[in-house]
Amino acid sequence: MIVATAIAATAAGLLHVFIFTLESILWDSDFARGVFSIADPEESRATRSMAFNQGFYNLFLAVMAIVGAILALTGGNSAGMALIIAGTGSMTAAALVLLLSDPTKRSAAFKQMALPLLTLVLLAISLV
Repeated sequence: MIVATAIAATAAGLLHVFIFTLESILWDSDFARGVFSIADPEESRATRSMAFNQGFYNLFLAVMAIVGAILALTGGNSAGMALIIAGTGSMTAAALVLLLSDPTKRSAAFKQMALPLLTLVLLAISLV
């Protein structure tokens, strides 16, 4: 079950690396504006620094989850599991905040939440 948990944590991490890329590197691109439903290029310019910061937040969560998965698979089970829980738990909590603060973002929140929540469920099952 540790392998399945590590795979799910890595997938969640990779999703958040993608989100980091959209927010911190590609924010002003047509693609990123389409993903985030920003029609006006001026709006993306006005929110660039906020998105840049938020992107790095997502990157740091991704690093926690992926490093945790690597540690869990290479013998550092306690430290690996702690990092997986911290990373994917924070990802799940952030998605819940999005869902509860703006129900119109329900689809994005569920997409953001699915892999980290799956990771936590698999981890819980492995501990039983």
